[in-house]
Amino acid sequence: MFLLAEGGHPTPLIVEFLNTNLGKPVHDFQVAYTKPVWDKFLGYFGTTPEAVFGPYTPENAIPWYTIMFVIACILTVTLIWIFKGKLSEDDPKPGQLTLEAGFLALRDMIVNVVGEHGFRYFPVVATFAVLVLISNLMGLFPLFMSPTAHVSVTFALGIASFVYYNYVGIAENGFVKHIGHLAGPKLPLLMAIFITPLIFGIELVSNSIRPLTLGLRLFANMFADEQIAYQIANLGSPWTQFLLPVVIMPLAVFVAFVQTLVFTLLSMIYLSEVTHAPHEHTHGGEHSPETGEAIATAHV
Repeated sequence: MFLLAEGGHPTPLIVEFLNTNLGKPVHDFQVAYTKPVWDKFLGYFGTTPEAVFGPYTPENAIPWYTIMFVIACILTVTLIWIFKGKLSEDDPKPGQLTLEAGFLALRDMIVNVVGEHGFRYFPVVATFAVLVLISNLMGLFPLFMSPTAHVSVTFALGIASFVYYNYVGIAENGFVKHIGHLAGPKLPLLMAIFITPLIFGIELVSNSIRPLTLGLRLFANMFADEQIAYQIANLGSPWTQFLLPVVIMPLAVFVAFVQTLVFTLLSMIYLSEVTHAPHEHTHGGEHSPETGEAIATAHV
């Protein structure tokens, strides 16, 4: 008999298999080492690990969303390798064309949002996009569930995006200037005394909750999408389990792509706030009034 995962979904077979074979040693490790730490930490908030994470048992020692996210990472690498195939300029295969179309779309987006210099951040942004998309789409296939339908995974993705754009900001501007941009524009002294601290406080709070908003937005939409599909599919079981999911599948695919776009676009916007195009000036040179680019001058 299937165990039930969160939300009432049957636990995928691979999750049951891994917990059956590896759950006992993982459970013993958790009870011996990680649970005491959580007991102490959560005790300050008047709660327990069981209340937050659920009961500690060998059957759920390895959470389903952890297993699904690892599978999503493996699928990401595998699918890119399959689509890439053998690259050819003269006779590109359909997989290569699909990969190139996605590459061009993401490249144009990051250049439009961040600027031409933003292409240097393309590898990380593209990794977010592909990983989130595959995670979102996994729930459409038998034996899988969308790891982004669990808040732990989406919070981890949100924190990763938050850490990355702050790392970029500190690396490019230095810690003091990076924090200083939260204070807003320079104001006259009298106004700065009252308004600058207010702006800094608002911006600091706004930036600090970005991992929360990124994670909650993605989780809420994907969890709701899975719950709606699951409830509709069970309206007249077993017949509706074969017919209705096919009808609503286009909507689920649309939601998966939209949420991937939102997460990726917001990550780009956050990068655009902390990075700037490098200014290259030639000594004694002139700059084009239209483009701002340096104009080479010849000295005789």
